[in-house]
Amino acid sequence: MIVPPSLAHGETGKVAEIADKAVVHRASTDDATSAHAPAKGDPVLAPLADIPVCQWRALAERVAEPNAYYLPEWALAVSASARGRVGAMALSAFSDAPLAYDGPARMIGLLPAVSLWRAYRIPLPALVSAQPYGTLCTPPLDADLAEAAAERLMQEARRAGAHALMLRDMSLDGKAMRAFTEVLRLNGMRPRLMQSCLRACLDATRDADELLADALGAKKLKELRRLRHRLAEHGAVHFEVARTPAEVTAALETFLVLEASGWKGKRGTALVQHQGDAAFIRRATAGLAETAQCEIVTLRAGDAPVAGAIVLRHRERAFYFKLGIDERFAKYSPGVQLTLDLTRHLCGDPAIRSADSTAAPDHPMINPIWRGRFAIGDVLIPLRRYDPLVPMIHTALAAHSFAEEVARGAVRFIRSRGKSH
Repeated sequence: MIVPPSLAHGETGKVAEIADKAVVHRASTDDATSAHAPAKGDPVLAPLADIPVCQWRALAERVAEPNAYYLPEWALAVSASARGRVGAMALSAFSDAPLAYDGPARMIGLLPAVSLWRAYRIPLPALVSAQPYGTLCTPPLDADLAEAAAERLMQEARRAGAHALMLRDMSLDGKAMRAFTEVLRLNGMRPRLMQSCLRACLDATRDADELLADALGAKKLKELRRLRHRLAEHGAVHFEVARTPAEVTAALETFLVLEASGWKGKRGTALVQHQGDAAFIRRATAGLAETAQCEIVTLRAGDAPVAGAIVLRHRERAFYFKLGIDERFAKYSPGVQLTLDLTRHLCGDPAIRSADSTAAPDHPMINPIWRGRFAIGDVLIPLRRYDPLVPMIHTALAAHSFAEEVARGAVRFIRSRGKSH
């Protein structure tokens, strides 16, 4: 690990937790939903829970790019109890122009964040976008003021003591990334791409049957219909969509049982197996169901649930969060069967134009079905020209990424050896 000379003698703790050391309450401690922007010169980092929720919700309706994982109902639930993700901070940006005469300033940008130390155990002064459990961290920027929002978030990060922003799981070709890139260009800088990949997405504007025929071909679809007929021997196969808060609450419990019954349960990573994760997902789905931004879909054979999934919605985009199956029915491909029905459901909804799989780039189930691709990656944003700390931060992050990849490779090798014996 590279540490600058000024930190070489026990000084790492002074910068390792800049997010935590700079904690301040920008919103009033008496009214956490206060809609007023901070006075000029006030400290900039606040607990995520203290961000004015009414302003956050209003921003979510004006965003340049949808991201359901940074909706307040989801992100606040994650920060409150999700394993390894509690206590996130936030940078926020406000316009100078009020929303109405003598009214509050307009929130134009928000970045949930943690320190580089907390994210990667690297003792250098940078902030990192907080992981919201889903694999998308594109920050909400006002569509009409995206560049101004990006510039102000960078200013706030500098005021917090950061020398760089690490934007994890960023949509690389979207309006938010273009806004940050343009602000950097105007200031004689450029973003540094740390890693990138392509992952599956769905063009929901297409006819579903035509899309599936193009993706899978007649032979594969015929085989899946045969498996569905065999599944129907256990009871009539039907696809259910839970939308209302009461329906979502009930369907979530079915999903949690399905998820824990499979390989995630065996590895101890199912949501219901950790008290904090279970509390997060129950709170988040219930909150989003109140605003019609969460659906839980279930495939049943008779009365038996054989597969279920949590789907989030933000404006014109859906997000395929998690899938759970009953592995007793694995030979009928219940996860694929559910995904086919979900594809038809989303393509048949005029409010949805696209869906993000939020899956790994080479996911063996979703990639053959959703053939659209979009680029996502981690981007390092320098905050000052010619800052000598930025190359150090870049090198430390690259070394950390390499070490993680070696570790993942070792895990895959061990698991493959275990399956072969």
